[in-house]
Amino acid sequence: MAEERQHGMGGGSVAADELRLLIERAERLEEEKKGIADDIKDVMAEAKSRGYDTKAIRKILQIRKKKKEEYQEEETILETYMTALGMI
Repeated sequence: MAEERQHGMGGGSVAADELRLLIERAERLEEEKKGIADDIKDVMAEAKSRGYDTKAIRKILQIRKKKKEEYQEEETILETYMTALGMI
C-alpha cells in the first residue's frame, strides 16, 4: 500500500487510487450537470417557441425554491423600497 502513496505538495501522502476515483467521480458529475443544463435550455427554448416569456418562467422557478414566508418578506421589502422611490 505504501507503493500507491506518494508525497503531496503539502508534505502529506496521497492515496493515488482514491484520489483518481474522486476526480473521476467529480468529472462524471460535471458531465451530468452539463447534460441537465442542456436539458433545461431545451425546455426554455420550447417554452419560448410556444410564446411563453422565459424570464418570467425563470423567476417563477426561483420563487418556487423559496419558503412562502421568505418570498413574502422579500416582496414586502421590495414594495416598501419601490414606494419610497415613487415607483409604485
